[in-house]
Amino acid sequence: MDEPSQKDESIDPFRQLNFIVKTLRGSHGCPWDRKQTPETLKKYLLEEATELAEAIDQGDPGHICEEAGDLYFILSLLTTIFEEKKEFTANDALNSICEKMIRRHPHVFDQQYEGGEEDLRAQWERIKHEEKKMQNEKR
Repeated sequence: MDEPSQKDESIDPFRQLNFIVKTLRGSHGCPWDRKQTPETLKKYLLEEATELAEAIDQGDPGHICEEAGDLYFILSLLTTIFEEKKEFTANDALNSICEKMIRRHPHVFDQQYEGGEEDLRAQWERIKHEEKKMQNEKR
């Protein structure tokens, strides 16, 4: 299937955004997008996250939606840069967070849980600590 050249409601929006970003970074793309690096994107990542937080404070769903989209764009641009370097893909990042959230929520995905919120927080911290320990052992 050919990639759409403009917005197409029938295409998965993540796939559409991925196509747009890759087009922008391509040889005939946008000079600004093509010259971005992880280091240059840090500024925009922080700006967009701040703007999203401010939109949340304002409580305007339309503004929140717009700023969330801007943040998705920066994240897509960032992951595309790493994909170009053959270091990881957007799918790798998404798969990683999916695995982490399932792992850190055994009370939801693996078993019945009858403890309180404090117990859940302690469980989260214990799992997070175990993950960090395993990461450090790999290094």
